[in-house]
Amino acid sequence: MSNHSGRGQVAGLPAWDRCAVMGVVNVTPDSFSDGGRWFDTTAAVKHGLVLVAEGADLVDVGGESTRPGATRVDEDEELRRVIPVVRGLAAEGVVVSVDTVRASVAAQALAAGAALVNDVSGGLADPDMIPVVADSGAPFVVMHWRGFMEGGANVKGVYGDVVTEVLDELHARVDAVLAGGISPDRIVVDPGLGFSKNSEHDLTLLAHLDRLHALGHPLLVAASRKRFLGRVLAGPEGAPPPARERDAATAAVSALAAHAGAWAVRVHEVRATADAVRVARAMEEARTGTDAPGAQATQATANLPHRAEGAR
Repeated sequence: MSNHSGRGQVAGLPAWDRCAVMGVVNVTPDSFSDGGRWFDTTAAVKHGLVLVAEGADLVDVGGESTRPGATRVDEDEELRRVIPVVRGLAAEGVVVSVDTVRASVAAQALAAGAALVNDVSGGLADPDMIPVVADSGAPFVVMHWRGFMEGGANVKGVYGDVVTEVLDELHARVDAVLAGGISPDRIVVDPGLGFSKNSEHDLTLLAHLDRLHALGHPLLVAASRKRFLGRVLAGPEGAPPPARERDAATAAVSALAAHAGAWAVRVHEVRATADAVRVARAMEEARTGTDAPGAQATQATANLPHRAEGAR
């Protein structure tokens, strides 16, 4: 893993000097978080540009909801939703990621200007995905995944040791992706928070992000507005707040993930997370004492003659 502040870089993408912020544009009527708000192409492109203005480094465009219980859309409909938005954002100079499990959608999105393929199945849902991405030379996000959740159930969400099992299963997927011809410096891994996992699993994975670095690839953390945050905020007796009331908690996770060396965090509300990752970066600089804001002033002060405590 090529390294910058311990979080790695991804070939084919800009080299950010901190944890990157991936803003989300859901071109769907049924997203758990903001379903229908950006379903129109013009509105979706405008929203993506707003996210960039608020601090997003790249924008993830998806046309199929992956929430538990969501019904899959057909290929033509996903293409109709996604491709015009990808093309519109790319034309504005935005670094675009396409969120899809279909190789055909990935291929057309890349042709329309997308720079990254974010596949929640890690290439398992469509056998053509890995060859398509390998041929394109695009970076690829490999997420931990155990199957579609169309029935609403937490599919195969049983673990003896969630960190070890997720790590092992991701390792197997990375090996498959490498064998399929995708370059190691273009692979990103994602622990798949909320996918076949309950709140305890998600929190445990977040608490052990350091172990995921053993995979040797940059790490994407996608916790934004997810169910486990609702459970944390509700406490043992309360009702979870709606998804759009979980943004402060999301920003807290973003800061923690950045501190743990994540390459990027994927969020719906960008501004607070953009601030959070910049604070995390400033703390990294202060800890190392290099290139820290005010470091030169601090050194200059240290060279001044000593003054008695309380002197004015």
